[in-house]
Amino acid sequence: MAILLGVDTGGTYTDAVLIRDEAEVIASAKALTTRHDLAIGIGEAVANVLASSGTAPEQIALASLSTTLATNALVEGQGGRAGLIYIGFREQDLDGQGLRAALGGDPALILSGGHNHAGYEARPLDRAALEDWLSVDRGISAFAVASQFATRNPEHELEVARIIGQITGRPVSCSHHLSAKLNGPKRALTALLNARLIGMIARLIEKAEGKLTDLGITAPLMVVRGDGALISAKQAQERPIETILSGPAASIVGARWLTGADTALVSDIGGTTTDVAVLRGGKPMIDPAGAQVGPWRTMVEAVGMRTTGLGGDSEVHVQDGGLTGGVMLGPRRVLPVCLIAQEAPEIVHRTLDAQLRATAPGEHDASFVRAVPGIEAGGLQDRDAELLQRIVDGGVQPVGSVLRTRLEGQALRRLVGRGLIQVSGVTPSDASHVLGATSNWDASAAQKAMALLARKRIGSGNMLADNAVEMAQMIVDQLTHQTVLVILETAFAEEADQFGLPPDQLARHVLTRRGLDRHQGLMRLDIGLNVPVVGLGASAGTYYPAVGARLGCQMILPEHAGVANAIGAVVGRVTIRRSGTVTSPSEGLFRVHLETGPEDHGEAGTALDALQSALEAAARSDAIAAGAVDIQITAVRDLRTAQAEARQVFLEGEITVEASGRPRIAT
Repeated sequence: MAILLGVDTGGTYTDAVLIRDEAEVIASAKALTTRHDLAIGIGEAVANVLASSGTAPEQIALASLSTTLATNALVEGQGGRAGLIYIGFREQDLDGQGLRAALGGDPALILSGGHNHAGYEARPLDRAALEDWLSVDRGISAFAVASQFATRNPEHELEVARIIGQITGRPVSCSHHLSAKLNGPKRALTALLNARLIGMIARLIEKAEGKLTDLGITAPLMVVRGDGALISAKQAQERPIETILSGPAASIVGARWLTGADTALVSDIGGTTTDVAVLRGGKPMIDPAGAQVGPWRTMVEAVGMRTTGLGGDSEVHVQDGGLTGGVMLGPRRVLPVCLIAQEAPEIVHRTLDAQLRATAPGEHDASFVRAVPGIEAGGLQDRDAELLQRIVDGGVQPVGSVLRTRLEGQALRRLVGRGLIQVSGVTPSDASHVLGATSNWDASAAQKAMALLARKRIGSGNMLADNAVEMAQMIVDQLTHQTVLVILETAFAEEADQFGLPPDQLARHVLTRRGLDRHQGLMRLDIGLNVPVVGLGASAGTYYPAVGARLGCQMILPEHAGVANAIGAVVGRVTIRRSGTVTSPSEGLFRVHLETGPEDHGEAGTALDALQSALEAAARSDAIAAGAVDIQITAVRDLRTAQAEARQVFLEGEITVEASGRPRIAT
């Protein structure tokens, strides 16, 4: 009998589940995710599930971790300070794929060098300029390196990585390690985001391994990748970008395991995001264009999923224009007022009571701030550093008493973006406490915060809501509305028949809205989903019945829906994919593009066989390193040829190799 431990660290909760022989849930448990020290939440959840089931730590044969940490960081614009080395490109190329926006003020060096499409050196690498740039300490925690046509010849990326390691000792993310495809700016973006996540994911894995060891669990630790497959903890530390959509991918695997559904939409609501994907034939669809998280389209192979900043802890924004007003939710996550009141009850209640006594609503009513310890704070501007120190010294404080000028408001946003500061405000979780749908935290604080928000004035001069209960219902109704939109967008995007407009426009089209309302006049309009929705997440039972009713579909809320991510973490397989290319720079020459550099052959078949052999060896080695057993290898060849004077001419060939096996179970 093998007992498997699955752990998922979400934005709000850390879940743990025990499964016997990959067939039966023994027990599950939750603990609050502790961002300042993830080991605390992980330790509590694992200790709770061991205690509730009576399982001894030495009985655990495999531990696996899924996490929304990387996804949430990219959605919220967080992560370490990264430096980009962009080789062989021009300054204006930083605008490609939103690379300049992704840098967000982090340093970048445009460096001479790079190769051409055939793998020949286009320009010599400017080592002197690189060494001069690296001699200045810019507070960089990790570097991203992207060279022109590095997938055809990675020589310059590898040399720059060697120099960076020699001079700084910092981690380096090379773009050709993350994708074998062309498109330099997109590879650079992927490498940049990977570098930004390295420290964050490394801390998570180190904390998780340390806490498991403290609890007496010696089983190997696996991590869920963005396509739902498992990799070793070491591989996840090297390529953290591959863990974006890890938690959502695990939830889809878990949804299939829990329900046996073949065709369905899966919608997983967490504290920070809502993730929607399609199950077809019992398998999640893979996004051929690369994973998109928030505004960023990466080259990471992951489940085809729409991730939006909408969750139980989404920030509530008052829409005070117009005569009716309203609210919008997200994309930023904030700490619910009812939760921060658990941490600092005297400060929170004293502040809320004072704000309620005021004759007029204030700009920062029901908003609090606190520092997050243990995060690297290098490279801060003086104003940002001063504000950070003030918040560190003061502990939990009202935002209004922390900010002395409007410029400090911008500084606060930058600190939040770096993950150094957490803001607390009104959220759907507070609304659920007011409506009595949940009672996990301080409902009294939520009631006061909701009353403060209701006092906000709209365009007509009236208050936004008459009372706290009405305000709370408005927020929950808005959550239902925004959830319906993201589910409809996914359905329209994956629909076999196209309707001539982008999915987001179709979801918001007047005919769609009237169809959801079941309009009956001279016209009868009716629209809804023709497949069930599997609702996952701790709060799915609270919010999703109304979503199913609005969409006119079956809403499946399985038992253990709140820990589907943790379940999916331990019922998946180890799968490693490697891709490579053979080109023909001239007649009779067939070039294999390898990690060690180009390798030339005189025949296409020989070149393709050499590439497949190299890819199979690399995939098998990585699968073994990931802890796979009973490994099976498959290969797919995509050959591009042209007809010339009654003969077929080889242009290019791409081979994708997949090595897949069961995770090794400790005995």
